[in-house]
Amino acid sequence: MKAAIEKSEIKGKVMAPPSKSYTVRGLMCAALAPGESGIAHPLSSDDTEVALNVLSKIGVGIRRQGEMWRVSGGNLQAPQEGLFCGESAATLRFTTAICSLVPGRCKLIAGPSLARRPVKPLVDALRQLGVAVSSNGEFAPVVVNGGRLRGGVTELRGDISSQFISALLLVAPFAEEGVKIRLTTPLESKPYVLMTIECLKKFGIKVDFSRALDEFEVKKQKYHSARYEVEGDWSSTSYFLALGVVAGGVEVTNLNSKSLQGDRVLVDFLRQMGAPVESKRNSVVVKKSRLKSIRADLTDCIDLLPTMAVLAAVADGKSEFVGTARARLKESDRVAAVREGVERMGIKVAEEKNKLTIFGGKPKGAVIDSKNDHRIAMAFSVLGVLAGDTIIEGAECVNKTFPEFWAILRSIGGRVKIDGQ
Repeated sequence: MKAAIEKSEIKGKVMAPPSKSYTVRGLMCAALAPGESGIAHPLSSDDTEVALNVLSKIGVGIRRQGEMWRVSGGNLQAPQEGLFCGESAATLRFTTAICSLVPGRCKLIAGPSLARRPVKPLVDALRQLGVAVSSNGEFAPVVVNGGRLRGGVTELRGDISSQFISALLLVAPFAEEGVKIRLTTPLESKPYVLMTIECLKKFGIKVDFSRALDEFEVKKQKYHSARYEVEGDWSSTSYFLALGVVAGGVEVTNLNSKSLQGDRVLVDFLRQMGAPVESKRNSVVVKKSRLKSIRADLTDCIDLLPTMAVLAAVADGKSEFVGTARARLKESDRVAAVREGVERMGIKVAEEKNKLTIFGGKPKGAVIDSKNDHRIAMAFSVLGVLAGDTIIEGAECVNKTFPEFWAILRSIGGRVKIDGQ
């Protein structure tokens, strides 16, 4: 599917969609808690639908009642078939750990893109805790013969995926000996682990951790059912704030100004670039402005790379982004995808292993290959609205986290035509 974008003036108010990360974490905790929990205002997208489907196959009851998902957990059962995790890395990694608690054999299968993303560090860490688990080299499929989690001490790297640490924290309360996690390299994307710890607390689980977030300890304890409220998604919000800054003005509501989400730092980045940003209690207002270059470390907010790159493409001067290496392990090699896209739009880029330099200019319309990556498609819509005459190929990939993206973009003035619509 292709999205054809013409030059547009953006103006209006947008409600941030529910957070994908918090929706999935809430579901996983509810699945482990005996009794019925409620997930309020969850995100409905490809990734969360996959999570619901996988959990339902291992004995978790799920009822949808409008803006509330009722989850009956605490009674895990062996599945009758393979667990297809689609392209949801969080579902694959979190349920790999959860399957260590399932009495029987579980086989977790990945979609084409996810099958190229690493899972072995988590597999190795679970083995250290006494779990019978194997993978296809570095990647899925993963086979878990669960039913017993001995616990103890496990070590793994912290710079490949924070989801590995989150996965271990989810199941650690069930370990016979408790669990101590030690990281052999500094943790990247720290906010996501803090989000997991915050979610666990809502369901009655206490996690002790070092100030540097390189050691974690979870004693044996019990989950309790809870009502879990999902806040707005700062990652998805980033595209509309960027649109407002380059093409008009936007107010985004349903935002928690004190959120643990790492991508909330975009507000600070925009201010550093000279954009007028007004933060209210639960919304952010931005207006069109001339941007100046920025140097930013994206280590703890790596999903902002595409958004920051398109902003840098229109900023005065040379912008530098460091801490970019892990973006190569996402739905696409996002560093390469960003470089290719901005170059196609006439902007000079220099790509290094852990650094991306963008020389701002005046983007021109182009055909952009989204690489089937939702964040690439949404980010380049920003430049499409500014430059016009732009086509985003594989536009349907936004369904992974934000199915309503194109419709909402049109509602605030985006001149977007989707082929077949």
